[in-house]
Amino acid sequence: MSATVPRPDWDVFCKVIDNLGDIGVCWRIARQLATEHGLRVRLWVDDLDRFRLLCPQLDPTLPIQRLQGVEVCHWDDHLPLVTPAWVVLETFACRIPDAFIEQMAHLTPPPVWINLDYLSAEGWVARFHEQASPHPYLPLTKYFFFPGFATDTGGLLREQDLRNRRAAFLASADLQCDWWRQLGLARPLPGTLLISLFAYENPAISDLLHAWEVSERPVCCLVPWPCRLPAIEAFAGQPLKVGDVVRRGALEIRLLPFVEQSRYDRMLWLCDLNFVRGEDSFVRAQWAARPLVWQIYPQADFAHVVKLDAFLDLYCAALPPTVGCLLRQFWQAWNAGRVERALWTTLAAGLPGLHEHAMRWDEELALQDDLLSRLLGFSSSKL
Repeated sequence: MSATVPRPDWDVFCKVIDNLGDIGVCWRIARQLATEHGLRVRLWVDDLDRFRLLCPQLDPTLPIQRLQGVEVCHWDDHLPLVTPAWVVLETFACRIPDAFIEQMAHLTPPPVWINLDYLSAEGWVARFHEQASPHPYLPLTKYFFFPGFATDTGGLLREQDLRNRRAAFLASADLQCDWWRQLGLARPLPGTLLISLFAYENPAISDLLHAWEVSERPVCCLVPWPCRLPAIEAFAGQPLKVGDVVRRGALEIRLLPFVEQSRYDRMLWLCDLNFVRGEDSFVRAQWAARPLVWQIYPQADFAHVVKLDAFLDLYCAALPPTVGCLLRQFWQAWNAGRVERALWTTLAAGLPGLHEHAMRWDEELALQDDLLSRLLGFSSSKL
């Protein structure tokens, strides 16, 4: 790579966290910029081995490669000398290299420098969204961009055709059968409660497995297994691997490979209830228009509890008080690591109503501009 290469439209910087939420968001943004808007995108990623879980076509030995319209570059300590893009997106405070920032300062006009922060429903988000932060000694300004659920925030990541693709998939028995066939699995029998479980390690997993085991209705639980959960192996009484199936009582657990994002979306669309974690799967579960349970990433100062409650205030506002109270109680119990069987039984009985609410929530959010539209509009106003 040399400085003679045409200047890209966007540089996106991402440090891969163990839980893969950061790269999940960045990979979606980069692909959407390239495929929907025809922009030249360079995605800088520090851990290609972990990125490969989301993008199996990626070759972690290559420093530069082109995938799905995006130039993927390995971000290491020896970043090559390149011309920064017109827009530089620093995601989740990953701190782009000083040498790259100095290169930005030498350009006229300088790039639009945006720090994309984490998603939150808290009230302060709108006040800090799009706020400017001048560099202490270079002629550069960084702008903070906060995703959110209101019109005065950065919005939520959503491809233009996402809801149409979802509708087409759910209307097609052939597409659904093909999804199961690609995973080498038979479709569960009619009447089975289909649940996806994507979670951090949590003592409450054991509570749920034992509740599902004695359920009156058969339960099939789909688990992406590279997020290995000791509670499931303890329940099975043996080490497990991708492809294993555990059956006890009314419960069947299927351990899936860590599927690429499009296949994960389809799993969310198929399931009656989705347990999700972090940020990326949390947003995708909302676009699935299905009941969900969110496990927020825990923080030492318990700031995550405030963040969880802020979202519940929004999400439960249109629910009947008793249903909203139940959902809040279940989410809080799940995040606290203890779920009583009676609480699960009550939630399971309310799933049809929660499905209707999830569809209304999806429709309301879809009326707003998506995250990328807002990012593009903001960056264009600064160029």
